[in-house]
Amino acid sequence: MPALAVIVVGTFAGHAIAGPNGIFAWGSYHRALEQRQAELAQIEKDRAQLKHRSQLLDPRKADPDMADELVRKDLGLVRPDEVVIPLD
Repeated sequence: MPALAVIVVGTFAGHAIAGPNGIFAWGSYHRALEQRQAELAQIEKDRAQLKHRSQLLDPRKADPDMADELVRKDLGLVRPDEVVIPLD
C-alpha cells in the first residue's frame, strides 16, 4: 500500500511540475500572454484610427478635407492645374 501511495503522489507531483499545466509550462504561458497583449495594443490602435476616421465622416458634420480626399481618391476627380503623385 505505501508503495502504491508513493507512485500516485509521484505521478501527481510529476504532472504538477512537467505537465501541460505545470511549473515548466508557466514560461510559455507568460510568453503567449505578452504576445497577445502586443496584438491587443495594435488592434486597439487600429480601432482608434478607424473611430477617428468615422467621426470625420459623420453626415451631420463631415470634415471637408476628409470628404475631399475620399472624393478625389474614389472618383478620380482632379482639376486640370493639379498634379497627382501616387504613393503606392
